[in-house]
Amino acid sequence: MTDVLIGSILSALSTGLGAVPILFMNQAVTHRWKDVLLAFTAGIMMAASTMSLIPESLASGSFYSLAIGLLLGVMTLTILEQNIPHIDLEHSKTGIQFDEKALLIIAAITLHNLPEGLSVGVSYASDAENTGNLIALAIGLQNAPEGLLVALFLAQQNISKFKAFFIATLTGSVEIITSLLGFYLTNFVESLVSYGLAFAAGAMLFIIYKELIPESHGDGNERFATYSFIMGLLFMVFLINFF
Repeated sequence: MTDVLIGSILSALSTGLGAVPILFMNQAVTHRWKDVLLAFTAGIMMAASTMSLIPESLASGSFYSLAIGLLLGVMTLTILEQNIPHIDLEHSKTGIQFDEKALLIIAAITLHNLPEGLSVGVSYASDAENTGNLIALAIGLQNAPEGLLVALFLAQQNISKFKAFFIATLTGSVEIITSLLGFYLTNFVESLVSYGLAFAAGAMLFIIYKELIPESHGDGNERFATYSFIMGLLFMVFLINFF
């Protein structure tokens, strides 16, 4: 219980950690750096889902539970994307610009964080040692650039830097609640562990292929993004083997 609480808190607050630079920045982040960050986190999440979550789901269940859970994860993210406002970065080499209203952006990011929290909680319910820590780390690293993007948008809407930082941090806090929910559900109903791990993998794969990779390839930075993706993947593989 202590581990999942600490892991979920650290993972969730990584959103705020990523937003810290907004307090010291006087200009927008270039799209090249944004693309590099997004691709790096995509590589991290790819390794976490394919080399940790999917193998553990198979080990604790069967191919059928893996397939059902993974497809449920994909469908859940599909429904969320279709029914909530979504951030579309206006591709421009001069900086990051947004079209949506601040309140809608905050709501979108908050709702997108719900399945990420579930991923962390379910991973801690697994019997595999350190799986929870690895997934919490992967989600936390993904949350950091997300927090920066949210804070940047809010700052561009004439919101003070401190308020932008505070709001960005709050958008990640919902992960603590859903993480504990996922942990308790799978911990008390052991048969759900395999489905839960697969659900987490499906959600992460959807985010990788539908969101992170396309966003990192929108401004002619495909080569830099590709290198960054590979480095992120290798970084996570190293951590998996290290732990």
